[in-house]
Amino acid sequence: RKSCHELADLFNEIIPRVKPGVSTKEIDDWCVEFVRKHGGTPAWYSEGFPGCACISVNNHVIHGIPSKKTIVRDGDLVSLDIGINLNGYISDSCHTVQVGNVKPTHRKLVRVTREALLEGIAACHTGNRISDISKAVYHVAHEQNGYGVVYDYCGHGVGLDVHEDPSIPNCPSHERNPRIQAGMVLAIEPMINEGTADVITGDEESEWTVITADGSWSCHEEHTVAVFPDHTEILTDLDYAGNSCLKRTSF
Repeated sequence: RKSCHELADLFNEIIPRVKPGVSTKEIDDWCVEFVRKHGGTPAWYSEGFPGCACISVNNHVIHGIPSKKTIVRDGDLVSLDIGINLNGYISDSCHTVQVGNVKPTHRKLVRVTREALLEGIAACHTGNRISDISKAVYHVAHEQNGYGVVYDYCGHGVGLDVHEDPSIPNCPSHERNPRIQAGMVLAIEPMINEGTADVITGDEESEWTVITADGSWSCHEEHTVAVFPDHTEILTDLDYAGNSCLKRTSF
């Protein structure tokens, strides 16, 4: 929980600084400074990723590498996917920042992705299965709004390692489908495209970066949640001192 709260504090400090004219490398440098100042380590370093934050802009879905060449512009969607290792415990969260005068269609994409995330979290409670999370996300994003739901990448367990079992697809799949149990800590993360669900791994600059196959814009939102017997807590809620628990009194 402490690691997740530190990550929420990081987002609260960094998001207002994502403005036209700054480079994604500058944003990453701010993140590194914050994490180290508070006694943590950037979690992605252990995965070989060359940044504290995966910073993906517009048609970049995930794993965008911070760069001095990538300058934030008015109207951009900038996804910040950040993990912190604090005393051996990993937190993981992502927020897509809407920079300046964002088109209404892109604002809708962000709104729907956030709704899909919250519906996925609402389905994440004891007695349900992982597939219930997947169905909830897919229903909001694709069945209700027609967006492409990325199927090549998914959510996951998180705790002592960045990626732990179980995998949490954002659409119906043939993955293992365990029951959700108290004690699980899960990273739920819809990656929603304005157009096709298909993605391409690798661009002209990096084999890490994942982009939409048709060039459409994408949105990525993520929270780390903890499952308790009678409720699910959003550990990375930006307002974690407030209403961060989704109570489930009659499962």
